Amino acid sequence: MIRFEKIPTAPKGRVAARQPISLDVEAGKAYFWCACGKSKTQPLCDGSHKGTEFAPVKWQAEASETKYFCACKQTAGQPFCDGSHKAL
Repeated sequence: MIRFEKIPTAPKGRVAARQPISLDVEAGKAYFWCACGKSKTQPLCDGSHKGTEFAPVKWQAEASETKYFCACKQTAGQPFCDGSHKAL
């Protein structure tokens, strides 16, 4: 008999919005993306994850430009939108 072991997956946060949030980022600046979905300053972390299994995702901007951050929290490409919200 073959036994399969369940591989743990990273938890997904609660859906904050069903579309990405655009943010004008500055070159060289660090941003902390909310992974839990509870932050009131979406898409960025405000510390609402404290006491949970979640932690913010740090991302450093290489160029000043507009980026599209995931707000549904289901993306495989944290912190950016990969279109996962279309399946919700």
